[in-house]
Amino acid sequence: MNMFIFELKQLRFSIIIWSLSLSVGLIFFMAFFPVFSNDTLAMNDLLSEYPEEFLAFFGMNSDLPFTELMGYFALTYTFLLIPISIQSANYGFHILSVEERELTADFLLTKPISRGAIYKAKLWAVLSTILITDVILFAMSFASLYMFRSGEAVNFKGTWVFLASMILFQLFFLSVGMVISVFVKKVSSVLAYSMSLGFGFYIISSLGMMISSNVLKILSPFSHFDPNYPLIHERMNIERIWISIVVIVLSFITSYILYLRRNIKSL
Repeated sequence: MNMFIFELKQLRFSIIIWSLSLSVGLIFFMAFFPVFSNDTLAMNDLLSEYPEEFLAFFGMNSDLPFTELMGYFALTYTFLLIPISIQSANYGFHILSVEERELTADFLLTKPISRGAIYKAKLWAVLSTILITDVILFAMSFASLYMFRSGEAVNFKGTWVFLASMILFQLFFLSVGMVISVFVKKVSSVLAYSMSLGFGFYIISSLGMMISSNVLKILSPFSHFDPNYPLIHERMNIERIWISIVVIVLSFITSYILYLRRNIKSL
């Protein structure tokens, strides 16, 4: 059987679970917007009681208040990016280490196929999985905006720019997860690694926002792909996104080289 097809079939339940979970979470949060929009003055008065640093920690932006449709959409995605990052990191940690973890490396590596071909087939399978999930999530994003907009205008261009940039956000966690998985001796718990990576970068970004630290903002992809920026400026934050692109390219190259040279343990 073609290895790409085999890997994709292995991930089919993951596609269903992640697509449903993310879509349900998105619809659930967006469904509350009409409630907030009906009492905008009261919500603004409540938020004015909190310091700006506290609001920044949770991804709120004064230029795009969450009492407005696009501000609420940005806030929803600020939290939704956490499970999205965990999903991508989970694939990264899993895809190159599964044979060692399940002791099936002997079966795979004795087949008449090079390690380079194995790496590429696994990578394309994971990329296809992420793309399928994204298509579903993008469709649900626009559907939720038009379903719960309460008469407000939808920033169509800004939304497209943000959703397109999210693919790079996912590639960051996928590539970093892959390179770490070939660096460490054994990935015993994929979920523990992926959650640590996702929540770790989120906390770094939140602290950077709260204390206005450019160093912390540069270190975290959550700051590079802040939903507020494209929804306000209708373009990507090129000044920071290039950092993630460099990390993505270097991580893929490094993981490929290390996988070719890795002494994979078997039975």
